[in-house]
Amino acid sequence: MKKSRVLRLLGIALIFVMVFSLFAGCSSKPEATTEADTEQVETEKEEVEVETPKSTTPLVAGYSAFSEKFSPFFADTGYDQEAVDLTQVNLITTDRTGAVVYNAIDGEVIPYNGKDYTYKGLADLEVNYDESVDKTVYKWTIRDDVKFSDGKLLTADDIIFSYYTLSDPSYDGSSTLYSIPIIGMKDYRTQTSSEVYDKFDAMFSKIYDAGLDYAVTDADEFTQEQYDAMCEIVNSEWKKDVQAIVDYCAANYGAYYEDYVGYPLEVAMEKEGLKVAAGMALWGFGEVDAETKVLTTAVTSTEFNLANEEYPTVDDYLAEVTASYGDLASYADAGESPQDVSPLSIAKDVFISTEGPKDPSLAGKGVPNIAGIKKLSDTEVEITLNGFDASAVYKLGIQVAPLHYYGNESKYNYDNNEFGFDFGDLSNVKAKTTQPLGAGAYRLIKYENKVIYYEANENYYKGEPKTYYVQFKEGSDADKISGVGIGTIDVTDPSFGNEAVAEIKSYNSNTEVSGDVITTNTVDNLGYGYIGINAENVKVGTDSASEESKNLRKAFATILAVYRELSIDSYYGERASIINYPMSNTSWAAPQKSDEGYKISFSTDVEGNQIYTSDMNAEDKYEAAKLAAVKYLEAAGFTYDADSGKFTQAPDGAKLEYEIIVPADGKGDHPSFTVATLFKETLDNLGFNIILNDPSDSNVLWDKLDANSQELWCAAWGATIDPDMYQIYHSSNSTNSNHYKIFDLELDKLIIDARKSDDQGYRKATYKAALDIIIDWAVEIPIYQRQNCIIFSSERVDLDTVTPDITTFWKWMEDIENVEMINK
Repeated sequence: MKKSRVLRLLGIALIFVMVFSLFAGCSSKPEATTEADTEQVETEKEEVEVETPKSTTPLVAGYSAFSEKFSPFFADTGYDQEAVDLTQVNLITTDRTGAVVYNAIDGEVIPYNGKDYTYKGLADLEVNYDESVDKTVYKWTIRDDVKFSDGKLLTADDIIFSYYTLSDPSYDGSSTLYSIPIIGMKDYRTQTSSEVYDKFDAMFSKIYDAGLDYAVTDADEFTQEQYDAMCEIVNSEWKKDVQAIVDYCAANYGAYYEDYVGYPLEVAMEKEGLKVAAGMALWGFGEVDAETKVLTTAVTSTEFNLANEEYPTVDDYLAEVTASYGDLASYADAGESPQDVSPLSIAKDVFISTEGPKDPSLAGKGVPNIAGIKKLSDTEVEITLNGFDASAVYKLGIQVAPLHYYGNESKYNYDNNEFGFDFGDLSNVKAKTTQPLGAGAYRLIKYENKVIYYEANENYYKGEPKTYYVQFKEGSDADKISGVGIGTIDVTDPSFGNEAVAEIKSYNSNTEVSGDVITTNTVDNLGYGYIGINAENVKVGTDSASEESKNLRKAFATILAVYRELSIDSYYGERASIINYPMSNTSWAAPQKSDEGYKISFSTDVEGNQIYTSDMNAEDKYEAAKLAAVKYLEAAGFTYDADSGKFTQAPDGAKLEYEIIVPADGKGDHPSFTVATLFKETLDNLGFNIILNDPSDSNVLWDKLDANSQELWCAAWGATIDPDMYQIYHSSNSTNSNHYKIFDLELDKLIIDARKSDDQGYRKATYKAALDIIIDWAVEIPIYQRQNCIIFSSERVDLDTVTPDITTFWKWMEDIENVEMINK
C-alpha cells in the first residue's frame, strides 16, 4: 500500500499527507468533446513545433504548507512531491484506472467511460517471467528525443544513475526500490557476495557468543583482527545508542529536566554533561538529589556533583548500561533503544559491510555493481529479479533524474562500474534538494515568500506548455475556496466538507458546486484519514509489543473510534464514510463488509466480547466505549479509583499525560478535530491530562514524526496503485515512514508473501491478515474514506483544455501542457 505523507513513492510514488493531497484526482469536468462515445481522444499529443506560448497569465494553484524537499529522491509530503512532479518524467505510464501502459512510446488506445483515450509516455516496458529459473526480467526502452529542461538529452545513463542513487545504502528517502529482490541488490548494498554475507553473518554471531576478553586461537573460525573489529563495532554502536537516548530525552522530555536534574532544558542544552545526566535520570539509570544536585548512578552508585559541574559523559552512561545488562544483546532485547533498528542489528550490518569486503574471495574489490541492473544501450535498461514481485513494476517506474545535475559526470563510467557518485556518499544529490531539475513540463525557478515559481520547459517532449507561467501558492485550507472565488487562485483542493460545499455554492450564481465562478470535480481519494499512535512512545514497561502495551493503546483506540461517525458526518456529510481497516477503499485489496471476518475496528472489549449492541443509541455507545476503555487500562496496569471514577497512577513506562496533534491550522479545521476533542474530554474525566495541540503550521507535526517523538496524531495517508505495505509497516524498511514503530515478524512475513504472488485473491487474503495484526497492535485507527475535491476558476481557466475524465489515478495535471488561461 505504498503510502506517503500523502507518503508517495518516487515515480508512481508514495508520500505521507496529513493534510489533503492537492491533485490526487477528482471526478470528471464538463467534457471537452461531445462526439459519439467511440470517439478517440488524444490525451498526450504528438511532438509539436515550439511556438510562442499562448498565455503568459500565470496559472496559480493553491497549496497547504511545503516542506521544501523539492527532490525526486527526497520529497516526502504530498505537496512537495507534486511540486516536484511538475518538473519530472516517469519511466512508467499508467492509464485512468491505474493499469500499466506497456507501449507508451507509440501509445496505446484504452477505453474509459465510453471513450477511447490514447496514452503516451517516456518508455515502453516488457515484462517476462521465466518459471524454469524463477526470474522476472523488466526491460525499459525509452524515447531517444527527450531532453531535460536545460537542453541535455535524457539517456539510459540517467536511469542507471537514478537507480543506483535509490539503491545506495546511505539513501534515506521514501523509495523502497532496494526492498524488491533485484539480483545482486543485497550484495551491492553490503559490498559482499551472498556467500560472504552469510559467512560473516555467522562469524559475527560466533564472535559475539565468545564474549569479551576472549583469547582467539588457531582453532577459531575468525582471526584476532576480526574479533577486535567486532568488539570495537559493538562498543561504538552501543555508545551511539546511548547518545540517542540522551538526544531523545532532550527532544521529548525537556519539560521534565528541572524535576529530574534541577536544571531547565535551556540551561542543560548548553552543557552536554547535563544532557547526559538528564538522560540517565529520565531513563532510570540514575537519580539526582534535589538539594545537593548530586547524581548517583543506579547500578554502580557512582556520584557526580552537578552543582560543581562534575558531569557524566556518554562513556560513563555506557558503563552504567553495560553494568546493568552485561551485553548488547540483553540491552537490545530489553527495548531500551529509542532507535527504529536494534543496535545489535546495526552492529552486525556494520561488521559485515566493513569486514566482509576484505574476504580473500572478493580480492579486495567488494561488489562493484548490482548484477540485476544492466544498461543494454543508450535507450535500453534491463532489471532482473529473483522470483516474482507484484509491487516491483511500480517501484521500478521511477522519476528519471539527470546525472549531470544531481550526480558528478566525472565519476560516471558505466563500463568501469562508476555511477555518478562515490559509494555511500549522496551529498551532491542532497545538496540539490530545494532546486529540482528534470524533463517535465515546467522548470522550477524559485521558491520565495511561500510561492513556487515555474516557467514552461521549451524542451518538453510533448510540446511547450500553452501556459508559460505556473505558481504554487502556499496558504491555509480555509483560504482556498475564497482564493478561487475572488481571483487570487485558479485551481486548488479544499477539504470537501459541509462548510466547503456551502462556501463554493455561495460564489456561483446558480448556487451549485459548479457554476460561473467555480467548477468542482470530485472522485474517491486514493488514501484515507487515520489517527496514529507511536508504539514506542505509548507503551507499558519497555516492550511495545506486550499485551499491557497493546491494552493501553486499545483503550485509547476504543475511545477514538467511537467518535468517528459523529466527527466525520459533521465535517464531510455524505462526502466521506467511516472505514474499519487501514487501507483506502479505492484499493482492490481493501476488506469489504461482505468479506468473511470483516469487523468494526476496536469494537471488542479486553475479554473479546462485543462492546456495542444493535439497540444502542449514540450516547449509549459513548458510555460503553468509556467503560471498555477503563477495563483495558486496568488490564494495562493503571490504578483506578472506582469512587472518584479516575485513574490515579500509571504503571512503569506509561503515564497519565499524552499529547495528540491535530494539524488544523490553529482553528480546529480538520475532519478528526471533533474526535480528538471528545477523546481529550473523555480521558480527562478519567484522570488523564490529554494535551490537544492544534498548530497553525503543520510542519510542527511532520518534524515530530521525523524525530519519532510524537505520541498520537491525526493525519491522512495517500497511497499508490499497488497495495504493498512494506514502506509503512515492515520492520526492515529504512525510509523513516514507520511512524507507528510497529515491529512484528509475522507481519513482515505476510507483507513479503503478498508481494511474491500475482494471485489477487491470495494477496487480498494475505493483506487482510496483515491488517488484523496492525489493528491488534492498536497503532493506527482508520477514520474515513473521503472524496477528493478539485476546484477550478470558471472565469480564468479554459476548462475545455483541462484533461477530461479525471479519476482517482488520473490527475488533472496529466496533460498540463494543454491547459490554457482565459485572457480577458
